Amino acid sequence: QGPTPPAGPPPVSPSQARVVNEYTEAQLQDIVKKIRERTSAYKEKLTDPVMSSPEGSPTACKKKPPPPPPPPPKEEKKEEGEAKPEEDHYCDMLCCKFKKPPLKEYLKMMALPDSIDAYTDRRYVAWLLIITIAYNWNCWFIPLRCVFPVQRESNIVYWILVDIVCDICYICDLVVFQPRIQFVKGGDIITDKVEMKKHYRSSLKFRLDLVSVIPFDVLYFIFGFYPVFRANKMLKHLTFFEFNDRLEGILDKAYIYRVIRTTGYLLFILHINACIYYWASDFEGIGSTKWVYDGKGNMYLRCYYWAVRTLITIGGLAEPHTLFEIIFQLLNFFMGVFVFSSLIGQMRDVIGAATAGQNYYRASMDNTVSYMNTYTIPKVVQNRVRTWYEYTWDSQGMLDESELLEQMPAKMQLAIAVDVNFAIVNKVDLFKGCDTQMIYDMLLRLKSIVYLPGDFVCKKGEIGREMYIIKQGEVQVLGGPDGTKVLVTLRAGAVFGEISLLAASGGNRRTANVVAHGFANLFILDKKTLNEILVHYPDSEKLLKKKAKVLLKEKGKPTEGPPVQARGMASFFAPKSETPKLFKAMLGGAGKGGLAMLLKLKREQAAQEKIEEQKPEPEEKKPEPAPEPTIPPKTSVQKEEQIAASEPSPKPVLHRGTTNKSLIITMTPAPTAAEGEILTVEVKEKRQE
Repeated sequence: QGPTPPAGPPPVSPSQARVVNEYTEAQLQDIVKKIRERTSAYKEKLTDPVMSSPEGSPTACKKKPPPPPPPPPKEEKKEEGEAKPEEDHYCDMLCCKFKKPPLKEYLKMMALPDSIDAYTDRRYVAWLLIITIAYNWNCWFIPLRCVFPVQRESNIVYWILVDIVCDICYICDLVVFQPRIQFVKGGDIITDKVEMKKHYRSSLKFRLDLVSVIPFDVLYFIFGFYPVFRANKMLKHLTFFEFNDRLEGILDKAYIYRVIRTTGYLLFILHINACIYYWASDFEGIGSTKWVYDGKGNMYLRCYYWAVRTLITIGGLAEPHTLFEIIFQLLNFFMGVFVFSSLIGQMRDVIGAATAGQNYYRASMDNTVSYMNTYTIPKVVQNRVRTWYEYTWDSQGMLDESELLEQMPAKMQLAIAVDVNFAIVNKVDLFKGCDTQMIYDMLLRLKSIVYLPGDFVCKKGEIGREMYIIKQGEVQVLGGPDGTKVLVTLRAGAVFGEISLLAASGGNRRTANVVAHGFANLFILDKKTLNEILVHYPDSEKLLKKKAKVLLKEKGKPTEGPPVQARGMASFFAPKSETPKLFKAMLGGAGKGGLAMLLKLKREQAAQEKIEEQKPEPEEKKPEPAPEPTIPPKTSVQKEEQIAASEPSPKPVLHRGTTNKSLIITMTPAPTAAEGEILTVEVKEKRQE
C-alpha cells in the first residue's frame, strides 16, 4: 500500500466554478476596455496636440470647485431655455414667420468704432456722401434764393426744414466723425482718442467747419428771412474735395466720375452766371432795355440760356446800351473765356488719362507695323502680329502686366502675385515640399506670354530652358509617326516642361511638340531665373534634384541630341553600333588602314601557299604553325606576337604547306544593341573536287 495523499481543499462544484470565472472575466474585460480607451485617447492626443486631455481639467475658478455634471433631464430643460431667444428672433406677419436679426445686431452694425480709417472704411465714405449732398444744396440754392423770388411765405417752412436737416449733418460731422479720424505722425498711425481730437482741432478744417455751423439763421427774426445769412454754410468745401478723393480711390473706373464732376463744375458756373444776370436785370429794371431780361417765360431758364451763350461766346445776343451793361458784358466775356478754356483743358486731361493705355497700345502697334513694312515682312506674318496685339489688348487691357507692378514695393508685388498665381504654382508636383518663401520668390519672376492658334510653344529635340503654366486657353501635345497626332490636350492650370528646368547631361531636350490650340496665355519660368533663386535655398535645390531624377525615370530620359536622319536604304536598318574594343586592338588602332593591311597579309599568305603547292613535297616534313598577322608600326604588338610565337601552342591556327583548311573572319551585330558587334573566327575545310 502506498502513502495516503495529503488532504486538500474540498472539491468545487462546476456551477460555483462557472460563477467565479464569469465574474472575473467580466471584471478583466472591463479593465481591458478602459485601458484601450485611455490608450486610444492618448494616441489621438499625440497626433493632434490641440486635442484636450481625456481627464477632466479644472476650471479657472479658484474658490469654488467645479460643479458636478447635471442629470440628463436638466440638460433638456437647459436646451429648451436656450432655444427661447431663438424663438424671439421670429415675427409673425400674414400667417408667416419671418426671421429678423435681433436689436443687438442692429446696434452693433450702427455703432461707430473708436477710430476711423478714412482710406478704407466704406461707412465713412457713405457719410461723406451725405455731407456732400448737404453742401451742394447750400451752394446751389443759397444764390438762387438770394436773387430769384423763389422763397415766399407759402413755402418758407419747407426751405427752413431742409436747412435744419443740413445743419444737423454739419454738426454731427463736427462732433462725432471728424474727431475719430486716424492720422499719421512720424510714420505711426495714431488711434488714441485724445490725440485724434487734438489733431483735428489744430487743423484748418476744424476752423472752417466751426464757422460753417454758426447759426446766423437766428438773424431771420431781426431782419427777416434773407438766405444771405446762410452764406457761411458754403465754407465746408474741404469735406467736398475729400469725398471726391475717397470716392475715386474705391471706384473701378474713376475717370467716369471725373468727367461727371468736371461737367458739374461747368453747370455750377453757368448757374452762378444766370443768377448774376438776373440780379443785373433786376438792378437795371426788368424789361427796361433789350439787353436785360424782359420778364417773359420761365425766368430761371431764360437767364440760364443767356449765361450759356455768353460764357461759351456763341454770340447773337442783344447789344448792351448803358455803361453798366457794357462793363457787365465785358467782364462776362473775359470770365467766360477763362473759365471755359480751363474746363475744356481739364476735360481733355481727364479723357486723355482715361485713354492713355489705349493710346500706348495704338502707338506700339503702329510702330511695329511701320517697322514690318520697312523691311518688307510677308503679309502672313504681319497679320499674325496684328492679331497678337489685338487679342492681348482685349484680354488683358495692357501689353505687359509687369509694367504696372514695377512701381510698387516688393511686398505689394508679392501680395498681388500670391493672390493671382500661388494657387496655380502650388499644383506643380515638382515644387511640392519646397520652401514657401522660394515659391514666393518664384511668383515674382513669372512672365505672361500670349500664343496665337497654331503657334509652337516648344518643339521636339530643342533645348528646354523654360517651364510653362497654362493660365488661360488650351495646348495640344503632338506625336505619332508624322508628328500630327494629338496625344493629350492640356487646359488651364496644367504644367509642362518642368523637367527641363533641372535636367542635365542632355535631359533638357524636349520630347514632344506642343502647339497652342487656340489663344493660350501661359506663364513662363526661366531656368536661369530658377537657378538664381535656388542659390539662397540649398535644401529646396536638393529636393528638386531628387524629384527631377524620379520624373526622368518615370517619363524616360530623352536622347542626348536630335536624331540624325539616315539616307537611302540605310533608313530601313538600325543604326550601326560602335566598333568593339577587341577588334580595335586587333587592328592596332589604325581603323580602316589596319583592316586593309590585315587583308593584304592574308592575300600574301594565300599566294605563298599556292607556290608551296607547286613545289615537290619532301619526304618527312612536319607542318609548322603559321605566323600571326602583325602590323609593323606598332612595336609593342610585334613584341607580343614574337613572345606568343616562341611559346608552344597546342592547337595552331594555320599550317604551312599544303592544307585543305581556310581561315574566315566575320563580324556580325549582336542581338542586343547595347553589346555592340561580335567578332567570329572560323576554320573551314575546302571541298575536294
